[in-house]
Amino acid sequence: MTREQLFENIKRKQSFLCVGLDTDVRKLPQHLVERAEREEGFDAIFEFNKAIIDATAPYCIAYKPNLAFYEAHGVKGWIAFERTVKYIRENYPDQFIIADAKRGDIGNTSKLYARTFFEEMDVDAVTVAPYMGEDSVTPFLGYDGKWVILLALTSNKGSGDFQFMQADGERLFERVIRRSQEWVEGSHNQLMYVVGATQGRMFEDIRRVAPAHFLLVPGIGAQGGSLEEVCRYGMNEQCGLIVNSSRAIIYADSSERFAEIAGEKAHEVQLQMAALLK
Repeated sequence: MTREQLFENIKRKQSFLCVGLDTDVRKLPQHLVERAEREEGFDAIFEFNKAIIDATAPYCIAYKPNLAFYEAHGVKGWIAFERTVKYIRENYPDQFIIADAKRGDIGNTSKLYARTFFEEMDVDAVTVAPYMGEDSVTPFLGYDGKWVILLALTSNKGSGDFQFMQADGERLFERVIRRSQEWVEGSHNQLMYVVGATQGRMFEDIRRVAPAHFLLVPGIGAQGGSLEEVCRYGMNEQCGLIVNSSRAIIYADSSERFAEIAGEKAHEVQLQMAALLK
């Protein structure tokens, strides 16, 4: 998906919401768990995802499966992930699909990671850890219409351990953003950055070094990030934001109405976003 296509979807839907598919079998509605126990071959993870996707698709522009929740189940989990991506592709082709995999390794290994997600799984973007530098990231940048989302300034407690360290008057997260833009021509058309919603006014500092890039923003909802604050300091003239919400939407209800309630929660966020886009 190109930058222009992504922005058109944002304008058309009046939304920049990404629904995180952090599907934890321990949090699935009981009726799905019981059915999986009764029926051999019933994939509770996929069926949960399918229902969530059908209910939320009108209100979001992206989905972000977190690979950890699928890899934990071995082959079955990978099959559920693959079925989820295929279902979105076939039924909601305008959705931007992010594999939240946080990969990043020496060049030949990264080439295979890139092949996995961009050729075999056919997602639009993959999250990548930049710690090993240019040669660990550039293999992901060799695919037209595909995106690399680099970890830049995260919202977890340990983010202060390294990300704010300074050298030559520049903090590490700023160095990552600035240096990575040298790795590919027209980087704003292939590179995005992860910036946690709880960072608040730090978005101003991010925009000084990446004024045109899209930012993937986790932390809205259950993690307490402020959507209004993110937009005030982080939005640019093409929106420039993909804001993720996972638990607050997909686990809003555990009854047989779970998908309906998830749709309502997604709609609430979409309405807030429509007002902020104006």
